[in-house]
Amino acid sequence: MKGSLKMINCQRKSEKEESNSYHVTHKLPPGDSPYVRAKHVQLVEKDPDTAIVLFWKAINAGDRVDSALKDMAVVMKQQDRAEEAIEAINSFRHYCSKQAQESLDNVLIDLYKKCGKLEEQIELLKQKLRMIYQGEAFNGKPTKTARSHGRKFQVTVKQETCRILGNLGWAYMQQKNFAAAEVVYRKAQQIDPDANKACNLCLCLINHARYVEARSVLEDVLQGKILGSDDPKSRNRAKELMKELEPSQHAVSSSSSPGRLSFEDAFVEGLDQLMNQWTLVRSRRLPIFEEITPYRDQLAS
Repeated sequence: MKGSLKMINCQRKSEKEESNSYHVTHKLPPGDSPYVRAKHVQLVEKDPDTAIVLFWKAINAGDRVDSALKDMAVVMKQQDRAEEAIEAINSFRHYCSKQAQESLDNVLIDLYKKCGKLEEQIELLKQKLRMIYQGEAFNGKPTKTARSHGRKFQVTVKQETCRILGNLGWAYMQQKNFAAAEVVYRKAQQIDPDANKACNLCLCLINHARYVEARSVLEDVLQGKILGSDDPKSRNRAKELMKELEPSQHAVSSSSSPGRLSFEDAFVEGLDQLMNQWTLVRSRRLPIFEEITPYRDQLAS
């Protein structure tokens, strides 16, 4: 009898270990809730349409709504249903926790980009900058844990600011608003210079016939003075841009102003003050941006 009980316990233990191993291998949460079933269909059965239906059931059942809404939107995007994903997030995000809102915003930005909704993308990126300015980014913490290709890593508010500025500059470039894009990229380079943003800044300068400045930016990349200069893709891009400048080798850069910035773009100019307030000393409010009085009303409007 004792031997039989021992055998049963060993079998149960083995089944439990096998189940845990299965969930770890397929990166599935444990259990058998609607959300877990949706993840199984998404990751194991690889049936996105059914997964979307099950994610909806998880949301309606109140089962891990934060994750269910985000994961469903990502799958919808992969299925070229970005418009539906945008509507879903905007309709159901109020059911999600405060901690999930920032992550949902990141998904929403990608969806706006896929749909070509530049105005919405720009407004949301500027909203995220306001949150950093107001000390509300990362839910009040100086860093957050991010994932890439299944690996976790820490992101600082400084790095996040530079990432957002890069996305904002690119969105302005898609609008052909090179004046605003130049301002944004210059701020990003002040925070954390990198070769890719330097090339984008160069494009802005070329569009305003400021060839000498553009050449100077590219030389910094080609001489390895900027982070990422050793990346083959960035170096090749810098070389191609330098070739485009060769016909203008003796041209004089335009001394004219790139144009008056509109009220919308004046928001970006406020980053001058923002940079002056950068500090490495963490306050109890958070981190990085304290009083920026001249621009408070603009940012709040």
